Amino acid sequence: MDALTDALVQLASLFERLKVPYAVMGGLAVRIYAIPRATYDLDFTLAVDRDRLPEFYAALEGAGYTVPEPYLRGWVDEVAGLSLVKVRLYLGEKGVDVDVFLAESPYQHGLLSRRRREAIDGTSVWFVSPEDLILLKLVAGRPRDVSDVQDVLFTQGQLDE
Repeated sequence: MDALTDALVQLASLFERLKVPYAVMGGLAVRIYAIPRATYDLDFTLAVDRDRLPEFYAALEGAGYTVPEPYLRGWVDEVAGLSLVKVRLYLGEKGVDVDVFLAESPYQHGLLSRRRREAIDGTSVWFVSPEDLILLKLVAGRPRDVSDVQDVLFTQGQLDE
């Protein structure tokens, strides 16, 4: 396994131990549902209440992750209307960035109800559905995301519209 997959397996195990529903999204989900492409970070949707964030951060730090001070003080970022916290795992001179989108909207809770368990490097992990991956990529709207949508549609064929 590479560093990204190691971090994925470690985080999935941590989330399951904390009984926090999660789903992998972003470039790693593209590897599952479409033409694999390079990605250097992990993206999750996570159903953790804000009042549990200190416990969540402590568990991450216990697993070797760095949580930036503003998040520890209660700040939560926002990207495209979605609440976000960022953490990092340092592996020697390299780091794995992890974006954790907090499931706070009805859509995100629905996304978690549609998640799928998929195998990656011999491990079973929860991923967003291909349909939700497409929607998330369209919200992000960067050229790479549009290309990912095309690849998912091409690879998956008919999807639930």
